[in-house]
Amino acid sequence: MKLHELKNVPGAVHRKKRVGCGEGGGHGKTSGRGGKGQTARSGSSIRPGFEGGQMPLYRKLPHRGFNNFEFRTEIAVVNLRDLGNLDAAVTKVDAEALAKAGLIRSGEKTVKVLGDGEITRALEVTAAKFSASAKEKIEKAGGKAIVG
Repeated sequence: MKLHELKNVPGAVHRKKRVGCGEGGGHGKTSGRGGKGQTARSGSSIRPGFEGGQMPLYRKLPHRGFNNFEFRTEIAVVNLRDLGNLDAAVTKVDAEALAKAGLIRSGEKTVKVLGDGEITRALEVTAAKFSASAKEKIEKAGGKAIVG
């Protein structure tokens, strides 16, 4: 199949709505814009939350509370299953090695290792956090779980 052979599925393409072409067309007179007023005019747009000059709801309500979005700490998560699939030449695993392997985004420093899956070889894993099961499985396989 080539690009010029692609076709839309039946029903995907609709005919253009022709407004203002008389009452017989179904979109005559006001052309689907209702009666008179601001929204009937061309070029009109009312911003979201505008209530015609009345005190808007978002200004009536109190603004209290705290949002942690700017101050949050994002933690990249890696499972033991993913560590087991790493290249055999890799023995020391840290954030840099994980980013190189494509398991986390480059530049992420805080990594947590979770215990989903199994690990069969001894790896020296350096991460900010480990789940209890992950730490246990890494040490059982003869590796080290270093918090750092």
